[in-house]
Amino acid sequence: ALRVNTSLKELFLGSNNIGREGAAHLADALRVNTSLMDLDLPYNNIGPEGAAHLADALRVNTSLMDLDLGSNSIGRESAAHLADALRVNTSLKRLVLWRNNIGLEGATHLADALRVNTSLKRLVLWRNNIGLEGATHLADALRVNTSLKRLDLERNNIGPEGAAHLADALR
Repeated sequence: ALRVNTSLKELFLGSNNIGREGAAHLADALRVNTSLMDLDLPYNNIGPEGAAHLADALRVNTSLMDLDLGSNSIGRESAAHLADALRVNTSLKRLVLWRNNIGLEGATHLADALRVNTSLKRLVLWRNNIGLEGATHLADALRVNTSLKRLDLERNNIGPEGAAHLADALR
């Protein structure tokens, strides 16, 4: 239905156990849909494969502005896929990836994407085991990114040194 629907703007499917198969179906629709602006999929057991399908769709989708993939166990590999999509996507304004265990590697990929992305305004990464080194990579990206307005890094154990790197990026 999303492939041909031109009126639906927001779709909230949190906690529906859609898994990777459901994510793949949604990704197929996102490749051609031009009206959906907000897709919320927290707590859906999407996993790395489902997130990779959605990332591939983001490469060509021009309408989606808000994507919530919170608590879907996407891991660092899918964070890399999403980062690759962010390099070319120009419509996404908010990406929510809380509690997905993306770790240092995922944070590094996202930081690299932030260096070239000009549309993302908010990135939510709390509870992702990013640590000091991940915070440092993100801080370095903030030095060149001019579009991001809010970065959520709660509960990532960045410590005082990570806070110092982020503070330096704000100067």
